[in-house]
Amino acid sequence: MSAVTMLHQYKTTIEDGDLVVVYINPESMLTITMKKGSVLNNKFGSFPHDKMIGLKYGSMATSLNGRGFVYLLHPTPELWTQVVPHRTQILYLPDISFISLYLDLKPGKIVIESGTGSGSFSHSIARSIAPTGHLYTFEYHELRAETARKEFIDHNLTEIVTIEHRDVLANGFGKVGIADAVFLDLPAPWDAVASAKEALRRDTIGRVCSFSPCIEQVQRTALALDEHGFADIRMYECLVRDYEVRTLPLPDIEEAIGGQKVNFKLNKNDRKKRKLESGAASLAGQSGTSSEVMLSKPADQARGHTSYLTFAILAPEVTSE
Repeated sequence: MSAVTMLHQYKTTIEDGDLVVVYINPESMLTITMKKGSVLNNKFGSFPHDKMIGLKYGSMATSLNGRGFVYLLHPTPELWTQVVPHRTQILYLPDISFISLYLDLKPGKIVIESGTGSGSFSHSIARSIAPTGHLYTFEYHELRAETARKEFIDHNLTEIVTIEHRDVLANGFGKVGIADAVFLDLPAPWDAVASAKEALRRDTIGRVCSFSPCIEQVQRTALALDEHGFADIRMYECLVRDYEVRTLPLPDIEEAIGGQKVNFKLNKNDRKKRKLESGAASLAGQSGTSSEVMLSKPADQARGHTSYLTFAILAPEVTSE
């Protein structure tokens, strides 16, 4: 078992048995468990674990032949999302952060998730609700459920996460009135709406989110939510747009009027003003005679889409008291 509590307890020094994210480049990362006597081999050479144990998280480790290096990072849900083995389609950070906000995930909350899939979102939920909350996550595929269970054990999350192999569309969640929020990532989420309502607490506002790739699924889910008394039903789509930053030449006034040199006879006041402007530019870290400007422009296409996010709330029951 790893010595690191992955999500909500952080440490400074790498020890034997710790989980480490090895950063090679933005497109290449992997996780290893530190073990005395073991060696990490990649295109840069060999990296003995014994030389990495005792280093600080965030340190750079150099290969034995000196041909390359890697960075040793502390595991986080964000990094785990980038390195998790894809047993299913996973949620990525834009959707994860948006869902966490709208489900009001915070320490102490009780959350139900189905299905577990590759466990990407499960790790983020666990950190958000730690140390006093709990996640009940359900997966209908037995092998995926057992693989995720092993990962939760290896990452010391068993006190926060309980996973069950269960077909919730056929059998429900088996939970009544305990959850603050329910997250559905299912092929037919409308068939789980009744079970979600049953699982939610009725003494406070309950929240539900459905993650669906097709708009037809959204339509059927929204109808089911309305039929079961949910309110404030709304759907969002998260798209990521990259911005390109470039430095471009900035033509001066002489070039702007056709490349002809223009002689300006500056009087004393004009020269003083020009000197002040040049000094202000220098203080701002810019050259008074700079002929370049830094600009940003959005990329032509936005990356996505992964799925539509359908949210709804369930109002608390009103008692006669």
